[in-house]
Amino acid sequence: MVDNDTQVNLAVYMERLDSYISSQNALNENLSKNLEKVETKVDDISQWRSKMYGMKSILLAIGILVVHTSAVLGSFVAIINVNK
Repeated sequence: MVDNDTQVNLAVYMERLDSYISSQNALNENLSKNLEKVETKVDDISQWRSKMYGMKSILLAIGILVVHTSAVLGSFVAIINVNK
């Protein structure tokens, strides 16, 4: 037969187990929320990085265009000065 002391210990154990399970559920929910926030921030950083790469590419293209334009105009000026 199960004595009264064992039943009390079992009740205390079950109460502590329920408390532990509920605290773990709360912790898991909190971790999930924070992980979603981190994922959102990583997505934002990734988008920002791709925008920066796009801006660098545009600036590089404009720089090449300026150099090419100055070289072409310089050659036109040289051709005009040679023909005079």
